Amino acid sequence: MRIASLLPSATEIICALGMEDDLVAVTHECDYPASVRAKPVLTRSVLTADRSGVEVDRHIRELLHQGSSIYALDAGRLAALAPDLILTQELCEVCAVSYPIVERAARQLGSSSPQLISLEPERLDDVFQNILFVGGLVGRADAAEQLCARLRARVATIEARVAGLRRRRVVCLEWVDPAYNCGHWTPELVTIAGGEERLGVAGRPAHPLEWQQVIDAEPEVVVVMACGFSLARSLQEIEAAGSRFASLAADLWVVDGNAYFSRPGPRLVDSVEIMAGILHPEAVDPARPTTARRVNEVPSRRT
Repeated sequence: MRIASLLPSATEIICALGMEDDLVAVTHECDYPASVRAKPVLTRSVLTADRSGVEVDRHIRELLHQGSSIYALDAGRLAALAPDLILTQELCEVCAVSYPIVERAARQLGSSSPQLISLEPERLDDVFQNILFVGGLVGRADAAEQLCARLRARVATIEARVAGLRRRRVVCLEWVDPAYNCGHWTPELVTIAGGEERLGVAGRPAHPLEWQQVIDAEPEVVVVMACGFSLARSLQEIEAAGSRFASLAADLWVVDGNAYFSRPGPRLVDSVEIMAGILHPEAVDPARPTTARRVNEVPSRRT
């Protein structure tokens, strides 16, 4: 089977199922496992990498208002690679090339049109169901069952270790300026990890917040998980925010949202473990500094 993945999370699923050799194309954002970076790339961002978070948000809003995509698809290269299966999504307009663009490109392939599959996870169990579904499509149903069993076992281990511990009040931010709450699967990840997400809405998209809402939520822990940003880039956004976070009597953490929390693939379970390490390091392994960094700590919160 010849597979084109237009989602980093789908790329990770395919590789976790042992089908990396069948991947004929990926996106410019596919970077895990590292070996997929050698695959032909079908997309590019229309945004330049040097823009600040404020500028990125403003430009995205303008593009979406105009009905434009923030990603471009190389339809000619897609046709030349002749995939049998294209994996994409319709869930979020800013997470991947828009579905209508992919659909038009697939239709232009005529009689050789590939199977076009849109993955739409909104909760953690949806991710597991996607793994099982994709496994069936590519002839790796048994491998998908085994993978999901391992992932569910890791989740159950975290749940058991934090059971009975006091739940810490948490606000997760998917963007810094303007501040966005968390949505879709993230509130559930916080719950599993032993926290209480105060502003996120499970199964729903993230949306902008007034900073006073963050203050009024009285979080004990704020976790910045900027969508599409690495740990280092998110730390830059925190620095650019100046004294805003000083108004919060909360421990402030920054995580690698791009690699973990923003990708609804197998590494969402890594995200649960990272979050549990932040909230309850007395019960689970503390989060590694390569995945999460504490910017400040309020001493009274550790009592």
